[in-house]
This record gives sequence, structure tokens and C-alpha cells, in this order.
Amino acid sequence: MQYDSEHCRKVYEVCKKIPKGQTMSYGDIAKILKSSPRAVGQALKKNKNKDVPCHRVIHSDGRIGGYAGIRNNPKKIKILKSENIHISMGRKI
Repeated sequence: MQYDSEHCRKVYEVCKKIPKGQTMSYGDIAKILKSSPRAVGQALKKNKNKDVPCHRVIHSDGRIGGYAGIRNNPKKIKILKSENIHISMGRKI
């Protein structure tokens, strides 16, 4: 798995391109970077940069995943809803 700072930087750059009100999956980002969804998630878990909208990254099945190291973090749900992304029972609908 790739967890080095270069991989993290690449993940963050892809995340910065996700428009407000839209999401991408960990798998989508992994395909772009020829990585794995787990490596993408680990990179995002390390993110401390508020300019990286990592809250817009979700699981491919619609589950919202983690935020700030916490699964189904209410803060992530609140931010997604504020961007008009519809969430119900921990999933994007």
C-alpha cells in the first residue's frame, strides 16, 4: 500500500477537483491514481489541510465513510447536507 506523502499529495489534488455538491468514491480516486481505495482512505485520514474537501469522498455503495478518523461522523453528514447532497441512514441517496 502507498501511504507516503507523495501519494497523499496526489490524493489531495484529486479531492480539490471535486465540485461542491458532488462526491467521488474512494475507488474512483484509486482508479485515477492507480492505487487502492484503502490507500486513498488512509491518505484522507491523514489530511489536516482545510482546503482539501475530503468530506466529498464516499464509498462506492453510497455509505459516507469516515471523516476526521470517525466513521459516519455527524460533522461530515452536516457538511454534505449543507452542499445539498442528500443523506439518509448514513448513505448518499
